[in-house]
Amino acid sequence: QVHLVESGGGLVQPGGSLRLSCAASETIHGIAAADWYRQAPGKERELVAGFRSDGTTKYADAMKGRITISGDNAKNTVFLQINSLKPEDTAVYYCNAVLFLIDSSSRNLWGQGTQVTVSS
Repeated sequence: QVHLVESGGGLVQPGGSLRLSCAASETIHGIAAADWYRQAPGKERELVAGFRSDGTTKYADAMKGRITISGDNAKNTVFLQINSLKPEDTAVYYCNAVLFLIDSSSRNLWGQGTQVTVSS
């Protein structure tokens, strides 16, 4: 059964960068839409960035200018580049994507989350 695999999180110093990845676990027809969320300890999950198959993107105001979301159709992967990381960016980052499967069905899935910790 297809699922999303996230990677790229870790411990980084303030001012550093990370690139998070969200990939389908098996061959699919394509990604219709993908959003990245984050959830910090004691806070609600919030939308960080969104990507649609037509190329449109959207970003949370609090992170505009520091993040870029992009998709690689050949690899069925969505990326989130985060620059100039701040301690307040520390959170678990989750990918939510709508996938077009080989059998022509679609599936709305969540990834397992990847921890990003920004600390000196």
